[in-house]
Amino acid sequence: RNHLHAAGHVCVLKDAFMYESPTEIANLTSTDKFDAALAIHLYKGGRLLQGGRIPFGIIFGGTDVNEDIKCEEKRRVMGAVLGEARFAVAFTMKMKELAAAEWPDARKKIYVQTQGIKTTPSETFDWYRFLQNADIPTDTGSLYMFLLICGLRRVKDPLYLVDVFSDWHRKDPSVHLGIIGPAVDPLFTSEVKEKVKRAPGVHLLQEMPQDDLHAAMKRCFAVVNSSISEGMSAAILEAMDLDVPVLARNIPGNAAIVKHKETGLLFSHPQEFVMLSKSLMNDPIMEREIVTRAKDYVKKHHSWESERKAYQNLVLRL
Repeated sequence: RNHLHAAGHVCVLKDAFMYESPTEIANLTSTDKFDAALAIHLYKGGRLLQGGRIPFGIIFGGTDVNEDIKCEEKRRVMGAVLGEARFAVAFTMKMKELAAAEWPDARKKIYVQTQGIKTTPSETFDWYRFLQNADIPTDTGSLYMFLLICGLRRVKDPLYLVDVFSDWHRKDPSVHLGIIGPAVDPLFTSEVKEKVKRAPGVHLLQEMPQDDLHAAMKRCFAVVNSSISEGMSAAILEAMDLDVPVLARNIPGNAAIVKHKETGLLFSHPQEFVMLSKSLMNDPIMEREIVTRAKDYVKKHHSWESERKAYQNLVLRL
């Protein structure tokens, strides 16, 4: 939205979950005299723009091309949406190829644009209050805080590491895992709360403003991603930008941005996560090398300025 505002457009952000049908969006766009639309997620956002009177573009979310494509009805809808869209944006070449293999006619309108990253850690963030609020002791000598940042929904699999982490914490009380993010799926969120309650060393943390979150990330030992499926994780890229090591589940979306033992660590099962975490804790030289290469990678491939230019040019196609 900032990119479009900067180019002089008026940009209104709406949550797709607030709308049931394309008719509601058609009413909204005609009442408020919108000229164009940009939808995030080919199914969730895109289906609401079908057959509308305004031109639109699509940004793939990740789960649309990776997961929703497996459902016949969703695949049919997504194909129709892509047919109508003026352009589509994929975060990675792999994502573009997956979509183009399914809908070959759309290949020419799919652009690859990685996510641009800009981190803004707060200067006034109180790390000790943050730990106290999470019931993490602040008076111990060493503390290794791992942070898992995700919306609480099944595809993000925040419970994947809970048992193994809790076992590890029992043996080594200096390690803690914080899970932080919005309660996207209320039913699943209560499941997460119940599980975490019974898992020493694992904490469900209060959501916080982005600049505070960036400041908290900076103070953590590592940022973790345990998703089943991922488009391109902004949290991973932000951690890289903030000089924080990343431990990510070895899935295509993560492996596209994390090179194992070069810009981060990739794990394929919970026990491997613990093993890799320990090796990172015991090898500060490896940690420093990974962090340095990750920062260089983000600077080179995830420039916020390049992303701004790309979206400003794409919107002119509408």
